[in-house]
Amino acid sequence: MRLRGRKGIREAIERQRDLIVLEPAIYKGKWAEVFGNDNPIHVELGMGKGRFISEMSKLNPHINFIGVDMYDELIRRASEKVRIAHGIEESETDVSLENIRLALFNIERIEEVFDANELQRIYLNFSDPWPKKKHARRRLTHAGFVNKYKEVLNGKGQIHFKTDSRSLFEFSLNSFSDLGLRMRNISLDLHGGFEEGFNPDHVMTEYETKFAGRGMNIFRCEVVIGEEALAEHLDSLQGEQQS
Repeated sequence: MRLRGRKGIREAIERQRDLIVLEPAIYKGKWAEVFGNDNPIHVELGMGKGRFISEMSKLNPHINFIGVDMYDELIRRASEKVRIAHGIEESETDVSLENIRLALFNIERIEEVFDANELQRIYLNFSDPWPKKKHARRRLTHAGFVNKYKEVLNGKGQIHFKTDSRSLFEFSLNSFSDLGLRMRNISLDLHGGFEEGFNPDHVMTEYETKFAGRGMNIFRCEVVIGEEALAEHLDSLQGEQQS
């Protein structure tokens, strides 16, 4: 993937140390200290231009969000989205954003950045489907990645996954199932044709807005990882059966 960005990208992100973390590995096990609280931490892996993570951080002030990408230009663009969402002028340099950070690193190194049980939720939104079979290990829902997610997620841990790729969704469901993971809220058409089924409270990514607007199916599921999250899910199912 190649991105054409304007000159001075690196300088632009280095000026935003209040928001952008360029050496995230030094905070492994210390992210609560970075945010200054013990609120749950939700991470979007491969955040792209940052619309989703920006809006989520604005709507959920009691949750800490970390947007992750490996490209300087996408980190810069995401920082602009964060500022817009939180009503911060571009000229402002001394900014205090209590519940969001953007981290620059390769997702393959996730275990070097987050400690065991440090995260509560991981979002995988419209990840690269890597359609060729020989590239299957690069898919972010491959067992190699999912096992890393399991390590860093806590007792309430979940993975929320969305894609427009039917083949990636099928691969992912099989991957989760092969690992013995419980899935819920599986949707083969999240917006139900957009006009009829679109939920205005649902935060969409840039890709999702474009694809849903074209009437394309959006596939989604939630994967229950943590023991506490699984117990709560099973209790809710029992309650539904008894009602």
